[in-house]
Amino acid sequence: MMCAIYYFSAQTGEVSGNLSYEISYQIVETKNEILNTNKSYDQLAVEARSIHYYVRKAAHMTEYFLLAIAVSFPLYVYGVRGFWLILAAGVICVGFAGFDEYHQSMVDGRGPSPKDVLIDSAGAGLGILLVQAFCWSTLHKPKSRRRRKKR
Repeated sequence: MMCAIYYFSAQTGEVSGNLSYEISYQIVETKNEILNTNKSYDQLAVEARSIHYYVRKAAHMTEYFLLAIAVSFPLYVYGVRGFWLILAAGVICVGFAGFDEYHQSMVDGRGPSPKDVLIDSAGAGLGILLVQAFCWSTLHKPKSRRRRKKR
């Protein structure tokens, strides 16, 4: 996941912007087809530009959500739980988000943004909490279950 994030961050501003615009356009085009609104290409382009920013930020959040899962799950399996899991995975993910923004400062047409680090951190936080909740609910065996099995 870190390699994928690094790869996307290494794209120039123009390439990255075009990719996210294409995704934005696909979203509004699919919506147009499903709702059968028969909008013109120009209307779809205006609508795609209106959601472009949000698509870019959702991509940031999703990348770090997946990174957090990729980091947190092995930590949980190896016994890092609770606060220590949140701390360890959080430091790794937020640290990488900071490194990623620094890396972007050296890419043509891109720049560092503290706001992106916050968005990335929010995605990572959700991923870490999801792993905590999922693993606890599936792997945790409360004492009351063990007593019932012994009877």
